[in-house]
Amino acid sequence: MAKGENIFKRKDGRWEARYIKGYELSGKIKYGFCYGKSYKEAKEKVTKCKAALMNGKPAPQTATKHRFGFYCDEWLQSGKNRYKESTYIKYSGFLENYIKPKLGGCYPLGFSTRIIEEFTSELFEEEDLSAKTVKDILVVLRSILNYTAKQFTGIFPVLEINYPRETKKEMRVLSKEEQQTFVSFLLRDMDACKFGILFSLLTGLRIGEICALRWDHISITEQTVKIDSTLQRLHDTENGSEGKTRIVIGTPKSDNSTRIIPLTDSLTELCKKMKPNDLSAYVLTGTESYMEPRALQYRLKKYTNQCGLNGVHFHTLRHTFATRCVEVGFEIKSLSEILGHANTTITLEKYVHSSLELKRDNMNKLSAVGL
Repeated sequence: MAKGENIFKRKDGRWEARYIKGYELSGKIKYGFCYGKSYKEAKEKVTKCKAALMNGKPAPQTATKHRFGFYCDEWLQSGKNRYKESTYIKYSGFLENYIKPKLGGCYPLGFSTRIIEEFTSELFEEEDLSAKTVKDILVVLRSILNYTAKQFTGIFPVLEINYPRETKKEMRVLSKEEQQTFVSFLLRDMDACKFGILFSLLTGLRIGEICALRWDHISITEQTVKIDSTLQRLHDTENGSEGKTRIVIGTPKSDNSTRIIPLTDSLTELCKKMKPNDLSAYVLTGTESYMEPRALQYRLKKYTNQCGLNGVHFHTLRHTFATRCVEVGFEIKSLSEILGHANTTITLEKYVHSSLELKRDNMNKLSAVGL
């Protein structure tokens, strides 16, 4: 006859105790079993297993009625008013495309480090995602798990998430000779688009920032440009328009991205020549119509092909600007602020590319001290 909590006597005379060991990705319960010669022995074994499984806390006797997908949706909605629209859409995509399809059916208390590891492997092997994308998804997953844990104080399993190591890719940077060739091309028969590209090369603007830039943000007298907006094409999550996109002009990438950049004398003179009568016009078009990033990338590719430059993307211009600044001895804190970075570490690790010539010059400085 059954006695106690899932403990009963078997036909072979032994006592068997059953407990919830975990949950499959589908939400199906996985049971663990303990055996003893007596009810007491089986009870003691199963109690120790539960205590170890729940990190020293007694396991709940009933599972939550909500699966993990429910908490994913709650987490996303709880932060909707805090996130930028682009960030909200990005997180929503991670949930709908990866996290909920694979983990949404799990019961929260059934999560384990092994389940997270299996999920990570699937992102690499089945979805063929890059290390950076997998890391971004896992960061979101960790945030959701932390949110969920607050609903199960003291009983939520302790989980370990191992982020994949990203392989650092060498960013394309124009050499001084390539830059001179490209600048000469842009100055020849210059129109608004060529001017906008050259402006970005000489100020380090991001593609969304130059697309959103209007002439009323450029001050000829103060020789400055104010960056306080960016233009993006985002998935339209409103009105059930799944699969459609729309242009959004909003605040820059971060608070540090809102900035004022000084202009050189030569760039200021060029601004004087290109400045239209209508200051509300976009810099890239000279009219009240904007040019979106995809169209600008197409123009850039066309121009660089005509110059015989390969592998150049718009971000190449930003990296090139940062590298030239370092080569002329730019103070790193000022450069970081001009690029709109939160700190100098980002500037040094991602945007500074020393040329062999600069490395050689620095090594030659040792000769001055007799080394």
